[in-house]
Parts: sequence; C-alpha cells; structure tokens
Amino acid sequence: MSQTNQQWGGRFTESTDAFVQAFTASVQFDQRMYRQDIAGSIAHATMLAEAGVLNEADRAAIVAGLEAIRAEIERGEFEWSIALEDVHMNVEARLTERIGLAGKRLHTGRSRNDQVATDIRLYLRDAIDAILAELTRLQHGLVELAEREADTIMPGFTHLQVAQPVSFGHHLLAWFEQLKRDSGRYRDCRARLNECPLGAAALAGTTYPIDRHRTASLLGFAGPTENSLDSVSDRDFAIEFCSASALLMTHLSRFSEELVLWASAQFGFVDIPDRFCTGSSIMPQKKNPDVPELVRGKSGRVHGHLVGLLTLMKGQPLAYNKDNQEDKEPLFDTVDTVLGSLRAFADMVPALRARPERMRAAALQGFATATDLADYLVRKGVPFRDAHEIVGKAVRLGVDTGRDLSQMRLEELRAFSDAIGADVFDSLTLEGSLAARNHFGGTAPAQVRAAVQRARKWLAE
Repeated sequence: MSQTNQQWGGRFTESTDAFVQAFTASVQFDQRMYRQDIAGSIAHATMLAEAGVLNEADRAAIVAGLEAIRAEIERGEFEWSIALEDVHMNVEARLTERIGLAGKRLHTGRSRNDQVATDIRLYLRDAIDAILAELTRLQHGLVELAEREADTIMPGFTHLQVAQPVSFGHHLLAWFEQLKRDSGRYRDCRARLNECPLGAAALAGTTYPIDRHRTASLLGFAGPTENSLDSVSDRDFAIEFCSASALLMTHLSRFSEELVLWASAQFGFVDIPDRFCTGSSIMPQKKNPDVPELVRGKSGRVHGHLVGLLTLMKGQPLAYNKDNQEDKEPLFDTVDTVLGSLRAFADMVPALRARPERMRAAALQGFATATDLADYLVRKGVPFRDAHEIVGKAVRLGVDTGRDLSQMRLEELRAFSDAIGADVFDSLTLEGSLAARNHFGGTAPAQVRAAVQRARKWLAE
C-alpha cells in the first residue's frame, strides 16, 4: 500500500493501492500543462485577494511561490510525484512546502474540476496559436512556389487519369485553399473555447464572493463560462479541435499522396530535396520520400484520437467523471502530431523543385485537350452532345495511331466534322488550353498570378 494523497485523504481509512495509484495518476502526461496551471492559479489568487477572500500577504506569497516553482520546473529541478496524481496537486503541494499555510489557502473557491477545464483551454489556446503560425508559414511557401510555377503546365487528373492541362501553380493554390479552410476552423475553435471555467468549482459554483469576470479577464478569456455544470463537464472544445486537426491531417495526407506519386520515377514531376528523404539499407539507388509518407501515415492516429474522444464523452452523465482523464493523451498527441507535420511541410514545400519537361510530356499524353476541341466545335455552332461524339471518334483515331489530337493533320480532323478549320490548332496546344480558361478561379497563368495576390492579401490580414 502507498500513502493516500493528503490533499483529499481525510475521509479514507486505508491507503491507496500502489497499482491503483499509478493506474489513476495523470502527472506523467499532464505535467506539460504546468505553465497554464500556474497562470490559472496566479489569476485565481489575484481575484481572491481583490474579493477580500485572501489577504494581500497571502496573495503575494502565493504568487512569488508559484513563480519560483515555474522556474524550478523549467530548470529541471522539480520532482514530480505519482502519489500526488496530477500537475495540479504536485504544484500545490510544492507551493505549501515553500510558503506554508498560505499555500493551502490557494484552493479556496475552486476545484480540480474547474481547474483542469481551465488549464486545458489555456493549453489548447496556446497550441492553436502555434498551429496557426505553422499553417501560415506553409501557406506562404505554397504561394511563393505557385507564383514561380504559374506558367508550368502539368496534366490535371480525375480518377487519376489525364483530364485537362492545368498550371502547376494552380494545383498548388488548390492546396492553399484547403489550408485556408483549416485555418478558419482553428480560429473558430479558438473563439469558442476562449471562455473561462474557473469559479464553477466542483459543479455548482462556490459560496465565496468570487468575481469570475475578473478571473477570465486576467487570463485573457473573452468571459466566464455560463453554466457551472456545463463548465466542468464540457469537452466539446477538445473534440472540435481534434475534428479540425483530423481534417487538416486529411488534407496533408492528400498532399502527401500526390508528392509520393509525383516524386516517383514513373511520374517524375517534382524532386524532393535529399534532406527530406532517406535511402535504402539494401538498394543503393533508392531515394524514399519519407516525410510525405510519414505524414500520410500519421493522419490515421489523429483520426483515431477524434473517434476516441467522441466515444469517451458519449456515455457520461453530468458533471465531471474520472473518464475525462482520458481526454489529455489523445489531445496532446494530436497537438504534437499536427505541429510536427506542419513544420515538416512548411520546411519542405518551398524547397520542392518542379520538373516542367516531365510534366509537359505527361500532359501531352491522354488527350488532355479533348475538351478544348469539343468547346471549339460548340463555338462553331455544333451542339455539345454532337461535339462530344465527334471528339470521341477523333480520340479513337489517336489511340489507334498513337498520336495526340494536336499531331493530327487538318484533313484527318475535318473528316469528323466540316466545322473544323485551320484555327483549330490554337485550341489544341497546351498553352492555348490554359490561356482559354481565363476567368476567376481558372487555371490560366494570369488568373493564377491574380490568385497569388489575393492569397498574399488574405495572409496579411
């Protein structure tokens, strides 16, 4: 048997089983919230003193003691104890060791229930700010690369079959748009979680004359949470964060899949710098795109964390339950995984080297300008369905003879429709195909450059 935690052990007649003590402890992983826990305690003590619940001497001793503990932790001198269960009790016990009775008064008017809810919100708020910074860095890299490659022609795919030629810069800006939505989701999540649960206490509030608006203000929250029961029960913000992260990782996984394909010998569209790749222990020629492959794989763990948190919460009655200790490890791992993946991409993407000659050669395969020929016929007065059939027959000839539409003679094309004139070849070039799509959101190089400017403006806001 081990000792019972003196912070709550007065009602107990026997010590906690040693295995149970270790099994139920969370300090091994929640100690990473020490900064948020100390900040919350300083704000709480300040509010209590202003409300007359603590005297000024106790407040000053508590604040000085907490700041000294923070320094101890950051120097690596703090001794974490599983017997004290979590970050909150470890910090409070050390505070009492340092300053005596004043340390025991800190917990007046609060519970670990509202304390941990506050700490997690503070932690996630900081995490979202860090994620948004990395997201922005990646978006800047995409915009710079898109501008450089606005005139680079590559095949656009549907069903992974050549569909129509597009600008490589246009393709990169499609990634940018996905990340733009991700950024909005994180900002929305941050706004919703930016309410302070402190003062909800265990579940019903407290009898002390606290000022929850003051505590919220001291911690930079928009205001206090509305309902004490919901305050300590709510983990919607954690689920919402993991949902936004799962979508982000889905996007990064799709980017990764394209990079893995593009970097292969069969595509050869891009070269990923050596510093983002590894070799083979047996095959000396190999250059493996490990960063995108690993990010693609890591998306699964973040998806799993979202499902885990949803499952964790679905059967819980109000208010706080020990189940909620299981919210932190998936949450922390999601933060670490997202930040690591974004950092890797933000470093790698600007360093990608396009191979325009390989992209162009691929765009000349698969009859990428077939739709342009159909559009040409429509402009000549041919109904679209008839134009579709005419072009299909021309493509059949190309398949049989191994030639692209642009490589056929005018007489061969006119055999399918006398609406075809000598000007048809302007529509069958790759450059002509891109230039013809010169409208908002289109792939014409001029539109890509305009989109780059809009993206830069958005990033600067």
